[in-house]
Amino acid sequence: MSALSQYAGTRELVVNLTLRELRSKYKKSVLGWTWSLLNPVASVIIYTVVFGVFLKVNPPRGDPSGLKSFVMFLLCALVPWNFMANTLTLSLDSLVMNANLIKKVYFPRELLVASTVASLDVTFLIELGVLGVILLIVGNMIIPWIPLALLLVAMLTGMMLGWGMVLAVCNVYFRDVKHFMNIIIMALFYSAPIVYPVTLVPESREVAGVDVPVRAIYELNPIARFIEAFRTVLYDLRFPSWSTMIYLMGWTIGSLLIGWWVFGKLEPRLAEEV
Repeated sequence: MSALSQYAGTRELVVNLTLRELRSKYKKSVLGWTWSLLNPVASVIIYTVVFGVFLKVNPPRGDPSGLKSFVMFLLCALVPWNFMANTLTLSLDSLVMNANLIKKVYFPRELLVASTVASLDVTFLIELGVLGVILLIVGNMIIPWIPLALLLVAMLTGMMLGWGMVLAVCNVYFRDVKHFMNIIIMALFYSAPIVYPVTLVPESREVAGVDVPVRAIYELNPIARFIEAFRTVLYDLRFPSWSTMIYLMGWTIGSLLIGWWVFGKLEPRLAEEV
């Protein structure tokens, strides 16, 4: 309770740290925050040319939306994935890059990770907004589904904040964590249905004479479930199953609790190690 009251008294610090992260992101850039709009638009153009003109990929049809566009199918997964990948990458250095601040004054050091995630949330919401406008243009009426999409954003933010706290504090003590994460992020990209539909994953497969429930094991991956949930809401225009929502909420709460606990265990010597 004392920790929670301490966090409540540092709201202004969180805001200032987040604004600092946002200002530094496009510092000395001529277009500044316009890049947050240009990046998703450029992605749409590139993927349309590559997958629509050259490769001519046959996308799955949205159920019940009826939308049939591989570019939209891909972007509905790629936008949340980019948020996850950027959070894992930038959270790693959030403590190391602020070593001088940590050594000079005491404050809840978790706020450095939280401000990094919050700044990425702003970019995430901008990109989702651009994607939403494009979906409306192609005929997907996503407006009634915006509250559900925002709920998924909040849940995903909580889970990534928990993971970010663990990675950030571990990276202070073990600098190899950063290099391992480059490999892990690559593996995580292909472990989720981003460039392919989940229906391509077989229900089961026989391994050494044993029938292995491949799809069930695959869906234990929370990243895969989050990607599917966003695609279900934005591309298919339907509510994810209650089991999916409960499962993702469990991962959100569990990640926050584990992240807070690990950070608390390793935080006392942080100023010495950083």
